[in-house]
Amino acid sequence: MDLLNTLVDKGLRRESPTREEALAVLATSDDDLLDVVAAAGKVRRHWFGRRVKLNYLVNLKSGLCPEDCSYCSQRLGSKAGILKYSWLKPDDASKAAAAGLAGGAKRVCLVASGRGPTDRDVDRVSETIKAIKEQNEGVEVCACLGLLSDGQAERLREAGADAYNHNLNTSEATYGDITTTHTYADRVDTVNKAHAAGLSACSGLIAGMGESDEDLVDVVFSLRELDPDSVPVNFLIPFEGTPLAKEWHLTPQRCLRILAMVRFVCPDVEVRIAGGREVHLRAMQPLALHLANSIFLGDYLTSEGQAGRADLEMIADAGFEVEGTDQVTLPEHRTSGGCHDGGGCGTSADSAPPANEPRTDLVAVRRRGAGTDVAPNA
Repeated sequence: MDLLNTLVDKGLRRESPTREEALAVLATSDDDLLDVVAAAGKVRRHWFGRRVKLNYLVNLKSGLCPEDCSYCSQRLGSKAGILKYSWLKPDDASKAAAAGLAGGAKRVCLVASGRGPTDRDVDRVSETIKAIKEQNEGVEVCACLGLLSDGQAERLREAGADAYNHNLNTSEATYGDITTTHTYADRVDTVNKAHAAGLSACSGLIAGMGESDEDLVDVVFSLRELDPDSVPVNFLIPFEGTPLAKEWHLTPQRCLRILAMVRFVCPDVEVRIAGGREVHLRAMQPLALHLANSIFLGDYLTSEGQAGRADLEMIADAGFEVEGTDQVTLPEHRTSGGCHDGGGCGTSADSAPPANEPRTDLVAVRRRGAGTDVAPNA
C-alpha cells in the first residue's frame, strides 16, 4: 500500500504526515489492519526497539472534583461508585508507589483530582516526590495535578519531579462539548508551563467520546505542535453514572488504527497505551505493543486494570522486553535538547456478550491499592 510506505518513510525521517494521510489511516479497512500495524511497527522499532516502558499510577486524591469533565468518574455530580478519599499522606503514597516499582515500573505518576493545586497542595506533593526519590534510586516521577498557576511547575521541578502530565483530551473545536468549567486554552497553557520549567511534558488524548476522525487528527496534530515527550492514548471507560456512560463505539480494530495514526504523527515520542486498553483492546492488546512503547502497569485511577503479572507475561510473550531504569526511553535527539526546550480481567468465551454489545462487564471499580487497606495490583 503506497500510503503505508510513504508513512513509514516519513516516520523514519521524523517528518509529519499530512492531515489527509492521517485521516486515511483511520479510514483503512479491517482487511488492511495487520498491514497498518506492521507499518507503524517499523517506525516504533526504529526509535524504541522492542522496549516497553512501564508506568504506575498512584491516585493521591480520589473523587470530589469540582470540574465537570464528562468522561471522568471523579467529576462534579458523578454517580459512579468509585473510591473517594482526600490526600494520601506522603508515606502512604510512597508505599503505594513502591508496589508498582517492585512490579517493574520505571515511572510513578502521582495524580490528584481537582481543578488545580493550591500552593499547599504543591508542598504536599513535593514531600511525596522527595520520599519516593529517596527510597527508590533511578525512579522517574510525573505529577498530574490539574491546571498549574505561575511558579508551581518550577517548584515541582525543584522537588525532584521529572515530568508533568496534562492531557488535551480532544480537539479544540469539540472541547466545550466535553468540559465547561475550564477551556482548551487552559490546558495548552499548563503544558507550556511544564515545558518552560524544564519538566518533561506529557500530554495526550481520550478516544471514544463520540468524536469524529477529524477531531482525532486535530488533537494529535495539536499535540505534535506542543511537542510533549510522551503522549498517553486513553480509550474512554464509560463509567455508569457519568454523561458518557452510553458511549460504547470503540472496537479493538478502531483502537489499533488510532494508535497507528498517533505513531505516524508522533514517530519519535513515547506513545503510551493508557486507560481503557483492557476494556476496548481486549485480546488485541499484544498487537498494540507494536505501536506503543509504553503502558501503565496494574490499576488506573478509579478502575481496575489487568493483573500486573499478566502485563509482564503479555510483554514477554509478544517478544518485547521491559525497559530498565538504566535505559533512556527517548531517542538521543530528544534528550539532548534538539527538539524542544523542555527536557487479569476478562470473561470466558461462553459468558461474553456479543461483539457489538457494550462490554460493561469489563469496567471494574478499583477497590484495592491507594486509599484502601487492600494490597495493590502490581
